[in-house]
Amino acid sequence: MHMTERGLLALVRHEGLVPGPYLDVKQVWTFGIGHTAAAGPPDPASMPRGMPADLDAGIREAFRVFRADLARYEAAVLRTVKVPLAPHEFDALVSFHYNTGGIAKAALTRHLNAGNRVAAADAFLNWRRPAAIIPRREAERDLFRHGRYPGGTIPVWSVDRAGRVDFSRPIRRLTEDEALALAQGPSPTPPVLKPAPDTPTGWLARLVAFFSTLIRRA
Repeated sequence: MHMTERGLLALVRHEGLVPGPYLDVKQVWTFGIGHTAAAGPPDPASMPRGMPADLDAGIREAFRVFRADLARYEAAVLRTVKVPLAPHEFDALVSFHYNTGGIAKAALTRHLNAGNRVAAADAFLNWRRPAAIIPRREAERDLFRHGRYPGGTIPVWSVDRAGRVDFSRPIRRLTEDEALALAQGPSPTPPVLKPAPDTPTGWLARLVAFFSTLIRRA
């Protein structure tokens, strides 16, 4: 069993995407889509600081690491939960475990394996620290209970060499189709990531393309 497409997108939205190593709210070095050394290599603490020179390549690397991490978390949920799950329930549990690593010891898992889905849904909110995580726990509870998925684009955030993320304005927004293609793995034709039209990167790319066309015509 694997996460649904909507489940993948919901998880990426919850985690956010930072294509360089950063310090999370607990001061743990993190990379990409919520990857830490606890999930396996690479170790974000040993990665080059700051933003990658090639943003598209950095985004693809973030999704490559995400796919490897996700497989481990999906397998852990399947090992721990002993009752059949609806796809939206599985999506919610993987999102919870990806963030907390607590599926094996959580009360929600004990309630679920005992057949009490109402208590299991309520127990998502047992994991509510720091306070900023509460909206995510509520969203996971509602997904588990009602199959309610969020929507919208996926923001990409910049980070400086000290590991501080600039959340004032995303440097790019991925469409759902772009994010899904990256989350599902390499294809013969990799998705073309579109720079935000109001960023220097977007203007520069169009300027280079314009002059390249003139040179070819000369």
